[in-house]
Amino acid sequence: MADWGPVVIAVVLFVVLSPGLLFQLPAGNGRVVAFGNFQTSGLSILVHAVLYFALVTIFLIAIGVHIYTG
Repeated sequence: MADWGPVVIAVVLFVVLSPGLLFQLPAGNGRVVAFGNFQTSGLSILVHAVLYFALVTIFLIAIGVHIYTG
């Protein structure tokens, strides 16, 4: 049996937390949050990377999400 839980969680969070796709935190142009602007900054990349790491850690280690196939 293959455990697809980590793969699915990582891909979904990567897509959702891509800076500028759905939202950007901080926006860089004086605003705290911007939605769908497709522009990014170094600080925004750092913030989204920390959020990604924290959420992946929570979902995979603390909660233990598993999806088995086969």
